[in-house]
Amino acid sequence: MKVLLINGSPRKNGNTQIALEEVSKTLEECGVQTEIIQIGNKPVRGCIACGKCHELGKCVFQDDLYKNIRESLQNADGVIVGSPVYYAGPNGSLCALLDRVFYSCSDLLSFKPAASVAVCRRGGASATFDRLNKYFTISNMPIVSSQYWNSVHGWQKGEASQDEEGLQTMRTLGRNMAWMLKSLSNSKYNHPELEDWTSTNFIR
Repeated sequence: MKVLLINGSPRKNGNTQIALEEVSKTLEECGVQTEIIQIGNKPVRGCIACGKCHELGKCVFQDDLYKNIRESLQNADGVIVGSPVYYAGPNGSLCALLDRVFYSCSDLLSFKPAASVAVCRRGGASATFDRLNKYFTISNMPIVSSQYWNSVHGWQKGEASQDEEGLQTMRTLGRNMAWMLKSLSNSKYNHPELEDWTSTNFIR
């Protein structure tokens, strides 16, 4: 079993990395492999609604970041997305990437357990947490919970390591993710069969 963790922070080895590494360490202790991919600080193309992914089966923009995540999703059994808080929301570059990934890779995401992590100085974590979870709830992905909302606090680099409750929440998230993955793996039931999508537009 393997979990892909996406670090939506442009800062290398920052507070978001500390939070995700705490989850990753716990998953590894539970026998689950992990991989962390950071989006970095280079420009990220957003979705332009060209619809080419329906023809190609992948996004028309084949930048390395998108390709790496798509490739990792093929072998991942679960997904965790972490982001710093910008104006009570996730990093814009992360959302630009996730828009493309979730729209063009739905077949690689459905029924895989998922969770989000928000890292903030003080406020905005709940709104960020909610925004990221919307990617999962529209993609047939069961959400893994923890003992509290998945948030860690820290402003200056490294301060997240001082948030004892936040890090404990990360460890609980890791154990809960491992438990769900193993429970699903041992289940005699397959995931439910999907109906053909019925799209009803408001404007005709």
